[in-house]
Amino acid sequence: MQQDFTLKAYDYHLPPENIAQHPADRREESRLFVLNQTTDGREHRRFSDLVDLLQAGDLLVVNDTRVFPARLPGRKESGGKAEVFLLSYPRESEEKGEITATALIKSSKRPRPGSSILISGELSCTILEDLGEGQVKIALRYDRGRGLTEILGACGQIPLPPYIARDGGSTEEDRRRYQTVYADRPGAVAAPTAGLHFSEELLAKVEAKGVRIARITLHVGYGTFAPVRTKAILEHTIHREYIHISQENADTINMVRRQGGKVWAVGTTTVRALEFAARESGRVTATEGWCDLYIVPGHRFQVIDNLITNFHLPQSSLLFLVSALCGRERLLHCYREAIDQGYRFYSYGDAMAILK
Repeated sequence: MQQDFTLKAYDYHLPPENIAQHPADRREESRLFVLNQTTDGREHRRFSDLVDLLQAGDLLVVNDTRVFPARLPGRKESGGKAEVFLLSYPRESEEKGEITATALIKSSKRPRPGSSILISGELSCTILEDLGEGQVKIALRYDRGRGLTEILGACGQIPLPPYIARDGGSTEEDRRRYQTVYADRPGAVAAPTAGLHFSEELLAKVEAKGVRIARITLHVGYGTFAPVRTKAILEHTIHREYIHISQENADTINMVRRQGGKVWAVGTTTVRALEFAARESGRVTATEGWCDLYIVPGHRFQVIDNLITNFHLPQSSLLFLVSALCGRERLLHCYREAIDQGYRFYSYGDAMAILK
């Protein structure tokens, strides 16, 4: 167990060709690596086969956060290029046409407080304060007549992860495919990628089998890309992310558990939100606020039975979380098998189902 708490124990080699640069042609036709924890059995299937694994009375819990166009390309007053990366979804002001936000600025020379960046004819920002660690506080000014949400949609770009390395950045296809079909609440700077495999048709089949679907929200933050820099993983400080679980959905989750149905979490974000909401009583409670739960091996899972997840980066906090569920050595063995079998990794890659 001691080795489970060292960062180097979560390393593995991934050939670059296994990193998915584009989504599968059809969402549900991604591959699905199935691990049965009880028997240690492994199967190689299609994601559409998930219907065969679910049982009537089970519950699928999804994260309905929506990725917003957080990358805003613009120009400094000097004419040089600059990019504003919003770290959270800005709530627009009905009165002033100006709000404050936290952002990262990418430019050849870091702009100083007081300097401005022109993003479009309807949107600009002024640097107010250097917050350290690359973050700045900015004032966003926008045309109130059109509204901030519409303006961001027109001039902003979907923030693809850095390992999707394509010329020209995100595309119109990414606006659709780097988003779950049930995305509803804007606020994420990264997609809850396990959910990208579900199509409307597949969800309809799931419900037709007698499986309930509950929606919770965790707005995936920039910290999900932050590398772990401590040799001992327990010394790492996990990022905070905003979550919302309604009373209705909390009641549904608790009812399914009482009735003996399996709770399937779609993605590590869903796991984190559910386990956080049940941390005190063991039952999911209606929750709204900031989640800072750090799940590592040794965590006692209170809510979830099965997990649907993508393949995660080496030495990442998401890898720690999945290892806490099925064991680090077993997970890395599965990863090696998936690489040998040609699975596609990371956000646009294939999926894994971990079953009790």
